[in-house]
Amino acid sequence: MRVGTVKEIKNHEYRVGLTPESVRELVQHGHEVWVETGAGHGIGAQDADYVAAGAMIRATPAEIFAECEMIVKVKEPQAIERAQLRRGQILYTYLHLAPDPEQTADLVKSGVTAIAYETVTGPGNTLPLLKPMSQVAGRMSIQAGATALQKAHGGRGVLLGGVPGVLPGKVLVIGGGVVGFHAAQMAVGMGADVTILDRDPEVLERLDNHFEGRAKTRFSNLAVVQQMVKEAELVIGAVLVPGAAAPKLVTREMLATMKPGAVLVDVAIDQGGCFETSRATTHAEPTYVVDGIVHYCVANMPGAVARTSTYALNNVTLPHALRIADLGWVAALKANPHLAAGLNVHDGKITYAAVASDLGYAHVPVETVLNG
Repeated sequence: MRVGTVKEIKNHEYRVGLTPESVRELVQHGHEVWVETGAGHGIGAQDADYVAAGAMIRATPAEIFAECEMIVKVKEPQAIERAQLRRGQILYTYLHLAPDPEQTADLVKSGVTAIAYETVTGPGNTLPLLKPMSQVAGRMSIQAGATALQKAHGGRGVLLGGVPGVLPGKVLVIGGGVVGFHAAQMAVGMGADVTILDRDPEVLERLDNHFEGRAKTRFSNLAVVQQMVKEAELVIGAVLVPGAAAPKLVTREMLATMKPGAVLVDVAIDQGGCFETSRATTHAEPTYVVDGIVHYCVANMPGAVARTSTYALNNVTLPHALRIADLGWVAALKANPHLAAGLNVHDGKITYAAVASDLGYAHVPVETVLNG
């Protein structure tokens, strides 16, 4: 199979779909790999590194979109990229379709076969292709929040860890999954006063056992969210409903009860955000203020640490890329139901139930597509 990867064009996105090491694996499996010139510069990989791994360098993304059977990316295709996709082509990348009707409409129109990293499953209903970026984003959320809390950045002027004689800052983490766990780990390590909310008693028990009192846990409901938001200097939104739009857990009215200069970091922004006042921002302009509350809603947080993120991502995406290239997408999905869960769009049809429900499309089950 001819596999291609292009330079990411989303604002301040430095990750790349394939590392030179991943290219070498694909080439050893007998596949041809095309890489856009400069695609790996953001992770310190030069064109010569890709050539040494067996890739063919192409001057423009248009050549890759036109000639490659599978496109491997990191972020969702932008409008100019979506216009170049075609029926029969495989797109393998993060998509986050539920809050993005324009992207969804373009992918449906193109006829492309789109496999989304974020809905590929693993044993026990895990999301292994989302996990490494959730780990990065969770840890970065505390760094970003701590910076936004500085007075020069519009924040309250609070040091999360405090100092002797001065109380530490209060951090509220909404959601105890991968993002929430890693956010809490970082915040606890900085000496903050940390509380984690979740609705799953087993998750709360696991977190409570892990942190051994260094972080508090509470069952999440509206009353608890309202109370805890009032007290927090930093709120991390770490809620995920796989494939679907995130629920709005912090309302505009709640902002009026918060401490002036407090910070909201919405890690769920890729799925539409879990704060009512969230809107996607970029690394160029990461924050904005609503009712005196600083919002950090960067939609590609892991892009800021591109090398770490790209290698962590390739560790989990490459095995499936190899299966698709080796077997073809139909046989690969039939052989692996976890990979089949990643199929979101095929030949103008929405094959992921949550996306179809959120955006008003008819849902065509993956099984129907594979056996049709």
